[in-house]
Amino acid sequence: MVVSTRVLGKRKPLLADFSVPPPIEIGDGGETTLRKIIEHIVHSEVAKFDRRQEQMRFDRVLSKSQIDSEIASGKVDPAKKNYTQTADFEEAVGVALMGFIDGLYLVIIDEVERKCLDETIRLSPTSHITFIRLVFLAGA
Repeated sequence: MVVSTRVLGKRKPLLADFSVPPPIEIGDGGETTLRKIIEHIVHSEVAKFDRRQEQMRFDRVLSKSQIDSEIASGKVDPAKKNYTQTADFEEAVGVALMGFIDGLYLVIIDEVERKCLDETIRLSPTSHITFIRLVFLAGA
C-alpha cells in the first residue's frame, strides 16, 4: 500500500510517499475497517521511528573527512543528538484516531473519501491511502 500525506492549500506533500505492507489479516486483498488501517499505519511508523532511534544511539564514529568538516564548521560532536526519545504505540494510535474524529484530517483510500472509522473497506496491496491535514481559518 502506498501512503501519501498532504496539507490542504499546499502544493508540496507533507512527507514523501511511503509504502506500508497490508495488514497480515487481509493478505493480498480483503476487508478491514478504517480504524484498523489507521492503527496499522501508525504501528508501522512507530516501529520505524523506534528502529531509527535505536540505530542512532550507537556511538558515532567519525571519519577523518567528517572530523575535518566539523572542525571547519567550528564544532566536532561525535554524539550529535541525544536519541533517547521513544514513541508509545497506544498513545500514538489514540492521537491519530482522535484527530480523525475531531476532523483534523481526511482519509482518501483508492480515490474515495472515508468518513467512518468502522466502515468496511476493501484493500489490496496496490491501494493508495492519502491523509489530508486540514487547515482551519482563524475566526472560523
